[in-house]
Amino acid sequence: MKIHPNIWLLLLLLLLPAGCNRPEDGRGSSDTGRSGRTRPSFLQIGEFTVTRKSDTLTLVRDGAGRTLALVPRGTPPPEGFAPAMVVRTPVQRVVAYGFFDVATLRVLGVLDQVLVGVTTPREKWYVDDVRRGMESGRIRYLGTPAAIDYEQLRAQAPELVLTWDPSIIPMLDEMGIPCVITTTPVAMCLNARMSFVRFLAPFFGRQQEAERFFHRVSASLADIRARTAASLLHPRVMWGDMYEKRVLVEPGNAWIGELVALVNGGYLFEDVYGTSCIEISQERFLYSGRQADIYFTYRTEKSGATSKAALARINPLMAGIRPLGPEGRVYIPRPWYSQSGDRLDAIFTEIAAILHPDVYPGYRLRFFKELPATDLREKKEK
Repeated sequence: MKIHPNIWLLLLLLLLPAGCNRPEDGRGSSDTGRSGRTRPSFLQIGEFTVTRKSDTLTLVRDGAGRTLALVPRGTPPPEGFAPAMVVRTPVQRVVAYGFFDVATLRVLGVLDQVLVGVTTPREKWYVDDVRRGMESGRIRYLGTPAAIDYEQLRAQAPELVLTWDPSIIPMLDEMGIPCVITTTPVAMCLNARMSFVRFLAPFFGRQQEAERFFHRVSASLADIRARTAASLLHPRVMWGDMYEKRVLVEPGNAWIGELVALVNGGYLFEDVYGTSCIEISQERFLYSGRQADIYFTYRTEKSGATSKAALARINPLMAGIRPLGPEGRVYIPRPWYSQSGDRLDAIFTEIAAILHPDVYPGYRLRFFKELPATDLREKKEK
């Protein structure tokens, strides 16, 4: 059996302190605390880094390459850092743009205590903790990312803003509010996705919770690998969508592509490198589509993805790709999928079960839905 080269790399990475890449000296450095236990003093998590300089100073590099200083409350600020680049820990009030950032706060066990602002209205949330916080008024909807109400944001008095949007940095700097960019120009690899909780943990003093989550997901991944290794299926997978003017897919360096490779699948955009939802040519998408067995689309039922026939009507060019025919399968994300980053182990297992139903007999989907050839309305019309 041919082993995909990325598998060996990923298994090696899972043994490292964190990240897609090793620290520059080839090792994760560490120091010994008062308890006598060795603690890592340097972590690299994809493009993110955490460097523990002393008991009173930790430096972090965010997704925009900016270095912020984490300093315990009551400790003098370090020299050479503007006020908006110093974060007092543990952070007590947070505004979060992204669903994955909110899910990470939940993993760390601080969501109920620290989250005070979001950029998604209450009716679009499927996380009970967030909905309850918004109903009570503790968590405020601050407007869409493109139209933030900065007066509302200021009124919530956040000590930290977690966002994917670097354009707000000048405004937050002026307001003296520290900001962390939690995405990078390069999509998160599988190990970085699992390890991101380790990056945010020092902001809240929740390193133990981060380690428990990482090891739980790692154990799940090991189980998935062991189960799927014996499968005779080697499905070819594509993940993305064709829109009116653009074609967007998940690149091979993203966690999705690596997971497919890890479970003996073939990811058809393996050679594409870059950010999540990267643009490719229409011709390339259709070419890969003729080879695919399984297609994951970004679309949901609300955006018209109710059946294979409905997808073909939305974009007739897609009618010729193999998954839309009788021999292939198409899956859409359920509305709560994108808000379920605290359940990575379950999501990874579900993707493995979709690719290998032979080793997950009777598995019931929770995060994705398989599209029928036609929906009930189309059948009635016929």
